Amino acid sequence: MPRPQGFAYEQRRDGTVVLTHQGRAAGVLRGGRAEKFLAEVEAGDAQLVMARWTGSYRFGNERQARNHPRNQGGRTRRG
Repeated sequence: MPRPQGFAYEQRRDGTVVLTHQGRAAGVLRGGRAEKFLAEVEAGDAQLVMARWTGSYRFGNERQARNHPRNQGGRTRRG
């Protein structure tokens, strides 16, 4: 699984944290959630933390799920 990349955050004067991914808004955190996020970013891998907080965290099984018969889009007959 490749490391997450392309994430950035901006802390505003009012305490709000804006998360972006490849220049597009990915989330806004306020209050206690913003403080908790900033503490996690300081303590660990910033890209991984931002990926988790935005919900863009990949698990590595997307290709397998896409190729599964139930995800092929056609109706299957059950007998």
